[in-house]
This record gives sequence, C-alpha cells and structure tokens, in this order.
Amino acid sequence: MLICTDARKKNYVSGEYILRRGDTVQEISILAEGRLYIQREDYWGNRSIVSDVRIGEVFGESYAFPESGELMNDVVAAENSVVIFIDCHKLLSPCSLPCPFHSTVIRNLVSILAGKNRMLVRKIGHLSERTTREKLLSYLSDEALGQKSGSIDIPFSRQQLADYLAVDRSAMSKELGKMRDEGLLETHKNHFELFSVFQEFS
Repeated sequence: MLICTDARKKNYVSGEYILRRGDTVQEISILAEGRLYIQREDYWGNRSIVSDVRIGEVFGESYAFPESGELMNDVVAAENSVVIFIDCHKLLSPCSLPCPFHSTVIRNLVSILAGKNRMLVRKIGHLSERTTREKLLSYLSDEALGQKSGSIDIPFSRQQLADYLAVDRSAMSKELGKMRDEGLLETHKNHFELFSVFQEFS
C-alpha cells in the first residue's frame, strides 16, 4: 500500500507542528513513532488538548476528503515523532496492480472513524461533569476500565490533563491532593493507583 499510494515519511522534533489550524490537507497521516497532541488554541492563547495520537493511529482523515474544509485544530509533536503521509485520492482509487489491500484499508478507515466518534463521546462525557473532581473521576474511571486495572498510566502531564479536561491546573492539583488524602488514589507524575471505588480492578 505504501508503494501504491506513493506514501512519504517525515521526522518531527518535540514541539514541532505537523499540521496547523486553517491548513487544507489531501493526505491521511499515520503516526509511526513518538506521540502527538491534537490541540486547539483560542484568540487569547488559551490552549486545550482535544486528544492524543499514539503509535499506529491515524489522524487528519476527516479533512483529507474533498469538501472537508480547513483544519479546526493544530497537531503538534509531544516528543520526537515520525509520521507517514498517504495521498487520500490514491488510497481511494482502484489499484492497477492485483492488490487486495485497498478494500481492506478502506474498511479499516471506516472502523477508525467510528472509533474516533466513540472517543469523542467519552470526552464529552468527562467534560459534561460539573466539578473538577467529577471530571477527574470520570476520566480516571474510563482509563481504569480501558486498561482493566486500578494501576494506570495516562498520556498526559498535569498541565496537559488540565487542558484535556478544560479545568484550571492549580484547582485540579488541589483536588488530586484532596482525593489522595481521602484514600481514593496515589499518583506520581502520569502514574495513578486508584483505590476504593476502583478496588474491583486490583
């Protein structure tokens, strides 16, 4: 497929932008190495993280098709990363070679889009909670269920988690301290040990 679609590969250093809001794209992108953040910045410079991109995941596909419009978010490297770009038109065009992979990739792409919709529904669920504590509990519970453990690692630093949940970092840190004092959790950097209501996973 990489040969059929004339795919290209590019390296990025931590903090470098892969795509910017307002760009128009005709390529579907796959993260081969590293980690990326999809983020949004408002007129006043306030930043929020929409989602993270992990190795093997696809991004930009919603904007790569005709009439999709301009990008609404930035994509930035959270660490040194390698991205593969695949031309959308060549991906969807019939292959001149006896190659069964086009139909498989298209099926997978539909599955990816459905998965991203589910991810956005989960995030809306976190953000719809009223308090900082409720947002934290909703997010941590979801991660614990997904990782099937009360001992979890999250893909965000403290500031990035605050940006993701759209809460003030100092208020979030204060709430995490309260939750620790109440015996709900222990945390070190991006590692969390969840207790009490999460005991069933231990």
